[in-house]
Amino acid sequence: MAPPTDDGGSPAPIDRPILEFLQTRLQATRQVSRATVTDASGHLELQVVFAPSYYPAAVDEATLTVRWYTNDDFKLHYREVHSEDTWECRWDRHPNPHNTRDHFHPPPTAPTPGDDDSWPADHRDVLQLVLNEVEDRIAALWNE
Repeated sequence: MAPPTDDGGSPAPIDRPILEFLQTRLQATRQVSRATVTDASGHLELQVVFAPSYYPAAVDEATLTVRWYTNDDFKLHYREVHSEDTWECRWDRHPNPHNTRDHFHPPPTAPTPGDDDSWPADHRDVLQLVLNEVEDRIAALWNE
């Protein structure tokens, strides 16, 4: 097996069928304006843009980038762009020198190292966990 990486990557290849499954699921929601499987960043990933109407005007754009690997490692990176700053966090499962395999890079800057954590095994459960956290964040934004 390849040595641990420090960039949210994994020694395994990307699992395109899982990205396509998540793409189909997310495109079926009103919260998502676009979900695209792409390799534009040099990595095959799912890029999700949330519907602007779902957010207060202070949020210029909200995105979720998903990489899912064939060994069930993953990186889900949520990011909001505001006029003067960004707010982001990341849920990760991958070998690395800075945390346990399952870990969370907390908001507002998603620093490394993150916080050791534990995630569900199934990709559907991980996505639901992340979407629940995004819903909580959106509710907090509307209450500000």
